[in-house]
Amino acid sequence: MQFNRVLSIGAALTIAAMSSIPAIAAGDDVVTRQSSSPFADVAQAAQDAIINRGYTIDYHGFIGDMLKRTAGDVGASKELYKDAEFFTFCSAVVSRSVMEGDIGDIAYCPYVVFVYEEAAMPGKVTVGFRSLPEGGARDQVNDLLTEIVDEAAEGF
Repeated sequence: MQFNRVLSIGAALTIAAMSSIPAIAAGDDVVTRQSSSPFADVAQAAQDAIINRGYTIDYHGFIGDMLKRTAGDVGASKELYKDAEFFTFCSAVVSRSVMEGDIGDIAYCPYVVFVYEEAAMPGKVTVGFRSLPEGGARDQVNDLLTEIVDEAAEGF
């Protein structure tokens, strides 16, 4: 009987803790900029901003296409994006500095810059990234990613 009571309290605490996760996951760590330039131009500007700094894009993901392609398979009826892409890359110099500060910061590599145009808001393109926790060498990454998304949002 005592075991069931403890288990119930533990389950209640777990559920309460888990119910707060979405607010954190979708929260203040995402930095975005808006642009009224065409999606293709903003996506190209983001890609150029990464490459022109000497970084290699490891992966260019077409998440909007994937969601459209799989909508019927998952029973989705709502169109989320007119278009959506992301770019992953890393910096040997900046990443080493960050990881020397905290070896666990490997969790933040590679860096991701995303670009999307909502289906419900055509003509408004969002470009952004998920920021690293502030402090130490991680601020270099946030500064770098901010420069990239600012450049992409402003255009060429």
